[in-house]
Amino acid sequence: MLDGNPVSVFADPFRVGGLQAVDGPTGLRPDAPPPTREVDGTDGGRIDQLAAQSVSDLEAFWTTTYPNTFDGEFRPAKSLLSWDPGRLRGKFCDSRTFLLVNAAYCYLDNTIGWDRRLLLPALRSAYGDMAITMVLAHEYGHAIARTAGITKRRQTPTLVAEQQADCLAGVYLRWVAQGDSPRFTLSTGDGLNGVLAAMLALRDPLLGPDETIGNNEHGSAFERISAFQFGFTDGAGSCKAIDAKEIEQRRGELPVQLQQDETGEVPVSEESVRLVVDAMNIAFTPAEPPKLTFDAATASCSDARPSPPASYCPATNTIAVDLPALQTMGTPSKDQKLATLSGDNTAYSALISRYLQRVQIEHGGLVLDNAAAALRTACLTGVATTRLSQGVTTSNGGRIALTAGDLDEAVAGLLTNGLAAGDINGESVPAGFSRIDAYRTGVLGDFDRCLARFP
Repeated sequence: MLDGNPVSVFADPFRVGGLQAVDGPTGLRPDAPPPTREVDGTDGGRIDQLAAQSVSDLEAFWTTTYPNTFDGEFRPAKSLLSWDPGRLRGKFCDSRTFLLVNAAYCYLDNTIGWDRRLLLPALRSAYGDMAITMVLAHEYGHAIARTAGITKRRQTPTLVAEQQADCLAGVYLRWVAQGDSPRFTLSTGDGLNGVLAAMLALRDPLLGPDETIGNNEHGSAFERISAFQFGFTDGAGSCKAIDAKEIEQRRGELPVQLQQDETGEVPVSEESVRLVVDAMNIAFTPAEPPKLTFDAATASCSDARPSPPASYCPATNTIAVDLPALQTMGTPSKDQKLATLSGDNTAYSALISRYLQRVQIEHGGLVLDNAAAALRTACLTGVATTRLSQGVTTSNGGRIALTAGDLDEAVAGLLTNGLAAGDINGESVPAGFSRIDAYRTGVLGDFDRCLARFP
């Protein structure tokens, strides 16, 4: 019998859901076989070619995989339709395609259609060819869920159906990432990061105080990426488990709707940075809370490298903040449709992650300068997110409470700069998938769970 604690392969900092985390080729293989499906209304262009190849590949995958998970037989989509939303004529799913900027599965007749002129080209331009494949994997996920009976058209809430489809898209893209697809490749580093960024851009807009929760919801970026990761890591069986109760449990008390007079954004300033640190002092009660300095240019440290725009130095127990750089990190993107959706909590989550270096030091016995420490920090940043979402009032009467959209802004930072998943030196792991997975573990777990998974 061997001493030691078993560690899941999924907690390995250099693996993505059990696969080696590597950069490499992503997209349509140069030797891909021709598509097996024809597209009605096509203009024969590159977008429709990629879409036809994507659906052909999805059907090759589900023909084999479906009977291993679900009862009955796989049923392919009846037909595929491409349209130009600028043209007056055209119908899809009993609706006009004029001005219809979308990709969708039609429950009425088991068809899949897409706008080839605006939506798919914009996604491809921003995130690469696999963004098109991801979108169609989601739409085909609806077809699979319906055939399998886990989505019932008149009974299943939209939110549940959409996250089931996200999960089933993850199942397929795992197959591609494993190298099993004859048509596409997907690297687990930058390739998968691009897919996740596209999902982030396709999140629901923030709900205002007068809007109804559950009315045609698809879910936040945090929720949609979580569902995708369930499928990618755990397979199609995990998608069966997504229902209204599971989503409600996963949401817990996390904010999903803006309240009256909320914008979701607090300008990053010296005052707000101090407020966040004061709130962290209350939430985590370290014996020696870290000090703050805004003179990052002259701050030196003997036992850690700087990680601007926020750095922690163990020797002086000081967080050094480059405020202009932190403000830039926390400025919302102008293009809210196809952007990383950064905002104030992109900056605050990075700041919080530096504070948590002190918390880890006081716990004792933890290595702070390796990949496991980076993911532990991401996990603990998730724990802090949940604690702050409940609202903390500081001794001087200040109050901080996360709002709807803040989790998505943290995820955007984890995907693009990774500092919230950085070790004591700000070094992170290469795969955004792993950073987000660790963060989600903390959001849905607690301090002890983070230490157990990333010892």
